[in-house]
Amino acid sequence: MEAINYLLSFAFDALLMLLVLRVWLQLVRADFYNPLSQFIVKVTNPAVIPLRRVIPGFGGIDVSTLLLAFAVATLKFIIIPLLNGGDLNIISALYFGLIYLIKQTGVLLFMLMLVMALMSWVVQGYNPTQAIFQQLTEPFLKPIKRIVPSIGGLDLSILIAFLLLNVINIFLSGAVPGWAML
Repeated sequence: MEAINYLLSFAFDALLMLLVLRVWLQLVRADFYNPLSQFIVKVTNPAVIPLRRVIPGFGGIDVSTLLLAFAVATLKFIIIPLLNGGDLNIISALYFGLIYLIKQTGVLLFMLMLVMALMSWVVQGYNPTQAIFQQLTEPFLKPIKRIVPSIGGLDLSILIAFLLLNVINIFLSGAVPGWAML
């Protein structure tokens, strides 16, 4: 049963990350023709396109994809407990789904910045994946870069962003019920 739980959790998390990335790519107006952008759009299109016919976007935000991401996060807290013999509690599933969606967005930001930092040491020249990661993280790193300039060519903005994300995570784990257990 643990293997099934693991595989289901992985499937929900992977789909959730792809949907969050899709919304995020649209918000930052990332390069649509980038291979990574194309992959994310093509993988999520079968689930998103039917919803777009019913739920329109609002103010440049892809509401249908955002609601689908929330539904995926909520379904994780319905299906896995039911398979393990737990009770069906829709209200707590909706709550944990919302909290999980927010937390996974922060985890995704952390992972993108980590991969981007590692790639900056290894990759020489233009790399389309690195370019899209830079477009995704730039709105978060730009304010930090204004306050803390690079020192001798060393950009400390990612390190400071890591610290800030961890401080926010620690604060929310004490302030939001259920945050620490997700």
